[in-house]
Amino acid sequence: MRNLLSLCLVLQLAKLSYSFAVIPAKATTTTSSTSTIATSTRLSAASKKFNTGEPVSVVQSSSASKFSGAGPIEVNMNAYNIPLEEIVEQWTAELSPATPLQQEGVYLGAKDKKRLLVDTLKVEVARVPGKGLGLELLELAGGRNGVGITVVSGFVDGGMLAASGILEGDSIAKVAVRKTSQKETNGGSATALEEMQEEFDVATECLDFDKTIEAITSLPAAEADDGSEILSLTIKRLRRKPKITVNLQYPPEQDEPDVSFELFSGENLRRALLVRGTKLNDALSRRFDSGGMGDCGAEGTCATCVVSVVRGDDLLNPMGLTEKQILEKNPRWRMACKTIVGYGMREGALTVRVNPKQW
Repeated sequence: MRNLLSLCLVLQLAKLSYSFAVIPAKATTTTSSTSTIATSTRLSAASKKFNTGEPVSVVQSSSASKFSGAGPIEVNMNAYNIPLEEIVEQWTAELSPATPLQQEGVYLGAKDKKRLLVDTLKVEVARVPGKGLGLELLELAGGRNGVGITVVSGFVDGGMLAASGILEGDSIAKVAVRKTSQKETNGGSATALEEMQEEFDVATECLDFDKTIEAITSLPAAEADDGSEILSLTIKRLRRKPKITVNLQYPPEQDEPDVSFELFSGENLRRALLVRGTKLNDALSRRFDSGGMGDCGAEGTCATCVVSVVRGDDLLNPMGLTEKQILEKNPRWRMACKTIVGYGMREGALTVRVNPKQW
C-alpha cells in the first residue's frame, strides 16, 4: 500500500501539543442466522457487482443541514466545493472538549467558520486482494505526537478509490474494513446459514502523514475478491455554505427603499430580519393568540410577523400544521418565525414583503 501513497511534505505549521497515539485497528463481530433449504453460500448479485473496486455507495451527510435546521439535503453538495488552493489555506485542527456528540480530541475545522462548513461523506468500495487504495497524500501541517493535517493530493490509476468520488483536498477521518462470511450449520431437516460480520476500524482525523499511513496499514489485508469485504472511508470535505439573496420590500406608505442582503441556508427568517432592525410586528395583523401588545416570542401563535413571499417560496421549509391552518386564506404568506431559508441546502433569490396587510 505504501507504494501507492506519495509523500509530499510541505510546511511544518502549528505545533499542536495534544497527546496522541495511533490506536491499532479494533474489531467487532456480529452474527445472525437464517434457516433455509438451500445450502448455497453464494453472495448476492449486488455484492458481486462491485468486486472490481467500483463504488458501493457514496452517502452525503452535511453538517450544516444536521445542526442548522436546513433539513435533508435536496441538492448536489458538490456545487458548493471550493478551489483546492483555498482548501489548503482553510483547513485547521482544533482541540475540542467533550460534548454529548463527540469525545474530547483534535478535530478538523474551517478557519472561516462563518462562510465555510466541514461536510462528512462516507465512501464504500469492495476490496480486491493486491489492489491498493490509489491515493496520494499530502501533509499540510505536522506537530508533535503525530498530530497534523493530511489531505488527498492525487490519485493512482487502477487504485480502488480512483473513481470513488473522493476529491483532492479531502481528508480521511476514519477507515474501516467490514468482512462478511457465511457458515452452514445443520439443524434437522433444514440448513441454517449463519452470517458473521467482522469490522476493523481506525481513526485518522488530524494525523500527520506518518501516523496516517501507520493507521491505515494496521488494517487487515484483503483476502476475498467476491465482494464480501468492504472498505469504508469517512471523508471530511470543506465547502462553502449555500446562500440566499433576500430582497426585502416595504409597504408603499412607509416610503422605504428595498433592501437586499444575504443569509446562509438554515437561518431563521424572523431572527435575521430583527437583527437588521426590520419591524415585523404589524399592528394590522389579525392575532390568533390571546392578544397583547407584543409578539408571541416566535411561538407561531400570534401571526404578527407574517410576510408575503413574492418570489422563492421553493427555498423555504414546508409549513407546519398550525401555520398552514392560520394562513389558509393567504397561501403566499409565511410566519417569519417559522420560516427557514435555503431549506434542503438550496440557494437562490428570495423576495418578501413585510407587513402584508398594509399593501
